[in-house]
Amino acid sequence: QVQLVESGGGLVQAGGSLRLSCVGSGPTFSSYVMGWFRQAPGKEREFVAAISWNGRMTTYTDSVKGRFTISRDNAKNTVYLQMNSLKPEDTAVYYCAVDSNLVKYSARGFSTADYEYEYWGQGTQVTVSS
Repeated sequence: QVQLVESGGGLVQAGGSLRLSCVGSGPTFSSYVMGWFRQAPGKEREFVAAISWNGRMTTYTDSVKGRFTISRDNAKNTVYLQMNSLKPEDTAVYYCAVDSNLVKYSARGFSTADYEYEYWGQGTQVTVSS
């Protein structure tokens, strides 16, 4: 069982920055692919970014490329999402999640489907004003 706790959300003006953090529990945290998703009001939850267990590989949805950076510090059991040049359309609840299926990851690479991620945090609200 893995427990995840996100923090760092808040209200920011368009063009501003926020850094989200997600702290995970458990000794095997450093073995997992970690992802960030978001859900805006009235919309489906969507993939934002993911990072490999060692931080060497990352992937992003097109709408955040060049603005968001995912990273991790396994010594602290923490994954980060640095968000720059924020836009009102980035407003959502942001969730971190664990993909613990290393066999699938080895075969297909990163998944952008939320059902492939087994453990989820409670979410943190990000609001970007225009």
